[in-house]
Parts: sequence; C-alpha cells; structure tokens
Amino acid sequence: MPFLASLDHLVLTVADVQKTIDFYCGVLGCEEVTFGDNRKAIRFGDQKINLHIKGNEVAPHALYPTPGSADLCFLSTVPVAALAGHFKAHGIAVELGPVERTGATGNLLSIYVRDPDGNLIEIANRKRPIF
Repeated sequence: MPFLASLDHLVLTVADVQKTIDFYCGVLGCEEVTFGDNRKAIRFGDQKINLHIKGNEVAPHALYPTPGSADLCFLSTVPVAALAGHFKAHGIAVELGPVERTGATGNLLSIYVRDPDGNLIEIANRKRPIF
C-alpha cells in the first residue's frame, strides 16, 4: 500500500553555501531561508532544499554526501526556450535543450544547466499528460 504523498524537502551537500544561494536565488528565483542553528536552505513553491556544507553535514545525513552528485528536475511556467537567454546573461552555459523528456506525470520540454557544484539541473515545462 503506497503511503508517500509528496516531497517536502531534500538536501544538497555543497562546497560553498553562498555560491549555491547566489545561483538558486539570484538565477533561478528561489528564496533564501535561515532556520534552526543558522542553517541555510532555499525554498520555491511548497518545497525546500536544505544545504549542508561538505565536511560539516548535519546528522543524520547521506552515507556518502558529495557535492555535484545530484540530478534534479524543476518545473517552470516560464517557457524553457526563453530561459537560454536568461542563463547566458548570467554566464551559465546551457548543456542541452530544449529537448523533450518524460516527467512524473507527463511529457516535458526541458533545458539543462549545472549549478556551482556541478549538479545537473533540468528545468522543464509540462507539455501534456501521458499517464
């Protein structure tokens, strides 16, 4: 019997918290959050990404926390074709896209970039449901 409802937050292990915040907030439009014992996170919509500094992770944590090991897909209402210019203006190379992909609930049109740690960041527009 399934018992998971949605994703509340995830954790990224990062080399430099400020560079990560600058990318996710300054480029992708997320909101910086400070919580607990001066911990940092970024928030967008109803989701949050907690940031752990490599070598100073908050327990419990992943068995092998490593900067640059994530592959994340974010949904956007901004057409991904328009995002190429936005990334270029911020000095961020587009690795691939726009290309068609399959998401959790349907077809996507996606563009791929990397964050400061080298994590693969897919930004996608929903096209139509397939399930």
